[in-house]
Order: sequence, then C-alpha cells, then structure tokens
Amino acid sequence: MTFYQRYLNGETKEVYDDISKLGKDAFLSNNINDIEQVLTETFERVAYNLNIIYKELVNIDYLFKTEFQFNFDRPLVNPLPNTDSLLKELDESVKPFGFVPLSLKMFYKIVGACNFGWDYDKNEDFIWECADPIQVISLDDLVSIATDEYALETFQEYYEDDGFISLELSPDYFHKDNISGGAPYSLQITSKQSIDSQFLYEEHNTTFIDYLRICFENCGFPRITNPENKNDYKAFFEKVKPQLKRI
Repeated sequence: MTFYQRYLNGETKEVYDDISKLGKDAFLSNNINDIEQVLTETFERVAYNLNIIYKELVNIDYLFKTEFQFNFDRPLVNPLPNTDSLLKELDESVKPFGFVPLSLKMFYKIVGACNFGWDYDKNEDFIWECADPIQVISLDDLVSIATDEYALETFQEYYEDDGFISLELSPDYFHKDNISGGAPYSLQITSKQSIDSQFLYEEHNTTFIDYLRICFENCGFPRITNPENKNDYKAFFEKVKPQLKRI
C-alpha cells in the first residue's frame, strides 16, 4: 500500500515514522506525490479538529480575545489569499541557512493559523491553569518578523551559536498564562529539504506534526492533564475527544 492508503487505514503515526526514515529520498518523484497526499489529509484533519475544539470552547464561554491588532491574536485564521507569495518570502528569508519544512508550508496552505489562548487582559482567572492552549502564528505575522530589518542579523547570530536557525511559532505555556517564561516554541529550519522538523523548546521534544498530534490527544491543551494544576477538564474531553480525527 502507499503511504496515503496506509494513513487512511489508521497508520497515522507509523506512516510519518516511515516517511522520516526516507530522509532526502522523500523528495524523489516516486515518493513526493504520495507524501503530499498524506500531508494534505493530515492538515485537513488539523483544520477540522481546530474548528471542533473552537466550537466547543465557545459553547462553554471560553474567553477568547475579541479585539485584534494582528492576525496572530485571532482564535482561527483561514489560509490567506496571498499564502503562496508569503511562503516565497519566507523561503527567501531563511535561504542562507536552510529550508522551511514542508509540514509548515502545508499548515499555512490548508489550516491558516490558530490562537486558543485565554484573554488574561480581561480576566486573570483562567479556566485551566498552565494548560498550554495551542497557538501557531499566522503566516503574514511570521513573514513580517522573518523579513524585518534586523532579521538577517539575528538569524546569523543564532546560526553561529547553534548551527541552525528556527522560526518562532508560539509563546511557551508560561507566557500564555501571563507569567514570565522561556523561549518561544519554534520550528527548526533544516539544512536540506525536509518533510517535517523538530519543534523546539517545547517539553515533548518532538516534531511539529507530532506536537499537533499531542495537542489533539489533549483537545487542544497539551498540558491540561498535568496533575499539579488540578484542572477540571474531564467533561470537556468527554464532549470533544469523540469528535476529533486522528492525525
């Protein structure tokens, strides 16, 4: 069976494990079309799941932001009309250091962006403490950061220190709860073309796609079940989890 057929048959994680083993061969003509079908299916499921979670959060009066200065403030953002041109700008901005993983590009083409953060400016009494609501910055805001007048210099400094650069996609869970925290969750730019890459500075030490998988296993809140925080999440899980698709 093809990767796509296996994915549809439920081997969601196994398929990505096998794709990862291909390395650069994933981009060979006899592989890439199949893999792109898998990615398309994955991110259509991501978009579906985000809409389900958003709807159920609205039903329980979750306090989303309602005043937006930038797209990254919005709970959900559909793919932007100029996504292709923005992705080209993003590619150019990181070209001296590597490649934007295909997973992120497909996220922006199919999903858009999301920010399920609580509006702590209006109410500091969080419904769930340190639950780490899913956030992925919108493409226009990411490109604005990656192409500003200081970006190349900043990238160069990180490259000299770490041997790679990354794109900041989300604040960490402390910042999401308005507590001084650590480095933003970031996607590593790879030295060669890649299907996916490491999602850095997030506690699960995994890839971007696997991080999204963890998010949906926890209904959009990867740390909500942490016993230290004593969050009352079971009723929400019982309502949401059966509706979500495996990625």
